[in-house]
Amino acid sequence: MEWPDLVRSRRMVRDFTDEPIDDRTLRSVLDASRRTPSAGFTQGLDWVVLIGPDQTSVFWDRTLPAGERSAFRWPGLLRAPVIVLPMADRRAYVGRYAEADKAHSGLGEGADRWPVPYWDVDAGMAAMALLYAVVDAGLGALFFGIFRSERELLADLGVPAGVRPIGAVAIGHPTDAVRAVGREGSPSRRPRRPLDEMIHLGRW
Repeated sequence: MEWPDLVRSRRMVRDFTDEPIDDRTLRSVLDASRRTPSAGFTQGLDWVVLIGPDQTSVFWDRTLPAGERSAFRWPGLLRAPVIVLPMADRRAYVGRYAEADKAHSGLGEGADRWPVPYWDVDAGMAAMALLYAVVDAGLGALFFGIFRSERELLADLGVPAGVRPIGAVAIGHPTDAVRAVGREGSPSRRPRRPLDEMIHLGRW
């Protein structure tokens, strides 16, 4: 797919089939997502990848207990065969910027010295690359937040202390209904802001 078409066709998908994703495709989109900017080339990011209902159920059992699912607005989201958690390790960034070639910045003195947490920025850029790679592979994805039981979920998944997800990415095959409609959620109700309204040339 050509880049302009790829950018324009990306949508957040909330209704998936339960069709599995083959391993080669999954590894390809994950590989694309690691080829993004990294402050100091720290590469302090990891992916926790949950594949199939036995693994994704660990995520849903913590973040959306079974007793609450009947009222969940997007039941097709629970069918996504893959959930990826982009994990950011701030300690890796602080440690990297304490090294000789970066120490002059002062950022190696602690996470509180960073005016912007680049570990989250880098993880966000990697997640965006993942979303585009998924679309290019003919699949759909949704980035969404983890709003409850994060600590318990990370313990279930054996995530080391100090490493946190910036959210979750569900990946799968969109249903025919999604492909037909093309849009879900807020973009189906709210117009996109015009470019000229968003650009401030020279000053605000």
